[in-house]
Formats: sequence, structure tokens, C-alpha cells
Amino acid sequence: MSGSGKRDFSEFNAKLEKHIERLPDYAQRAQEKLQKYFPPGEEGGNRPASQRGPATPRPPMKIPPVKLPQLKVTAADIPVVAEARAKWTQWNTPESKLQRRKRRASRAMTFWFMLTVLCGLYALVTGTGLIGNPAGDMAQAVAGIAGVIITGTLGVRSGLRLRQLGKTQLPVSTTPPPLPSASSAARIPMERLAESEASLTELLRQLSIPTSVGTTAIPEISVADARNTANEAAAALRGLAGRIQAIERARNAAPAGERAALDSAIRSLTDQLEDGLEGYGALVAAAGHAVAASGGGMGVSKEALTNATDHLAGLAIALRELS
Repeated sequence: MSGSGKRDFSEFNAKLEKHIERLPDYAQRAQEKLQKYFPPGEEGGNRPASQRGPATPRPPMKIPPVKLPQLKVTAADIPVVAEARAKWTQWNTPESKLQRRKRRASRAMTFWFMLTVLCGLYALVTGTGLIGNPAGDMAQAVAGIAGVIITGTLGVRSGLRLRQLGKTQLPVSTTPPPLPSASSAARIPMERLAESEASLTELLRQLSIPTSVGTTAIPEISVADARNTANEAAAALRGLAGRIQAIERARNAAPAGERAALDSAIRSLTDQLEDGLEGYGALVAAAGHAVAASGGGMGVSKEALTNATDHLAGLAIALRELS
């Protein structure tokens, strides 16, 4: 654990990946030891010792070496490690950090206000003589009033901090969402979606740069519309991928007789995911044509981008209903 209080699993993941990559070497060493210590067979093992001839040692059995496939296994492909990494990533998201700060500020405000009430009651009962001296103890009453002032001030500060946290605007997260496991049918489509998102972000940035005449190749409202539609479509596609993963987990835990129906549902949702990726790719291609035609033919590039955006918007609505 570092001095800042954050855990770091990079060293643990590196060691784990190193041992996983050396699994074929471990298996080869075990095989060599097995050949070395394998007991040779003896002839006439079922006959009495008096009828046995001279024992002729048999050569040790030669076991042909087994060539194990070289699998590229990483720590992220192990379910336990992937789940721990996902939880750690979720713990460190800006949204989670803000929620924890709000909870701490709320608890601090409640604590100080409760102390303020107790100090006020103490000042009241000691000043009026309900406890201790019947004539009242002004020294204790003054101490209670001082406690009211101090704890009340701290409670107000905690309340102001909670109000400030409530108005905090979180920055847009640039960290890509975690990919599904390597065994999931949604892994490859989500990798393609991540690549398409990166390409589209760069293309739309190029379209937002003013040209030499001081205007953009595509109106800013069209670029913003394409960006918003792409974000909605990507969220819908990830929702569909999450649904596929949930069904896969249910299939793994279901009886053998129920798995065929779940496999069919997974294939159907995977086909819908592929269709959504094709629509997203059409928007990326339209943005690429718009960037290529930015020097001329702006009407054609704008029309292509608008048509692709409209098509993707309808596809995003359909995917959102499915997910």
C-alpha cells in the first residue's frame, strides 16, 4: 500500500501472469520426473519366486513428450482477478468518490448537531439549577454555551460542505469501461466498439476544427448531434452486452437440459449486437468521408453524416428498448 492510501495490484498481476505463462514449463518438468522415477515392469510377476527365471530388467517405458499449446493467458482472463479489478475500478471512479464524501459530510453534520443539542441541554439544566446547585451554576452554564457555539459552528461547516458537494459537477470520465471476460460472446464486439469509439472521437474532433476560412467543414450542430447519438448508441450496445453476460452466467449455473435454450438466446442477442456495431461503423465511415471531403463537396459529406446519424439514432432507440 502506497503512502496515498491507494492499493496497487499491478505487482500482484505481473507475478500471477508470469506464473501462468510458465505453466507449460511446469508440466514439462513434471513429465521428465515421471519418466525418471517410473518403475520398470517385471516378467513373470504372477508366478511364484521358485519358478521365476532370472529377472531381466525391462527398459523404462518411454513416454513421448506432450506438446502443450502455448496459451496466451493473462491475469485479466481469470474470473476472480477480473472481478477484483472491476470492483477496484468501480471503487476509484469519480462518482463513487463523490458519494463517499457526501456520506462522510452528512455523518459529520449529524454528529456535530447532536453534540450541539446536548451542550444546549447541559447549559440549560445547569444554569437553571435542575442539576447540581439549586441556585444554578453559571460556570457550568457558560461551558455548555461554549460547547454549543463550537459544535454548532462545526455542524454548520459540515452542512455547507455537504451543500457544496451536492453542487459538484463530475468531469467526464475518459477511462474506457472494462471489457467482458475472454470467454464471453460479447468480448470481441466490445473490443470493436472501443476501437470504433476512439476512431469516431478523433474524426469528430477533426470536423470541429475551423478551416482556413474560419468555419468548420460540417456545422457544429451536426457534429454535436452525431456525437450525442454515438454516445447513446454505445451505451445501448454496452447494455446489450451486459445482458448477454448475465445470460451466460445463468447458462453456466443452469442444468444441462436448460442450456440449449439459453445458448439460443445468447446467439440471438449476439446477432443484434453485431447489427448495432454495423450501424455504428456506418456512422464512423460517414464521419471519415466527411473529413476526407472537408476540402470540397461539403454538401455531400454533410448529407452522408446526417443520414448515418439518423439511422444510428433509430438503431440506438431499438437497442435501448432491448437492453
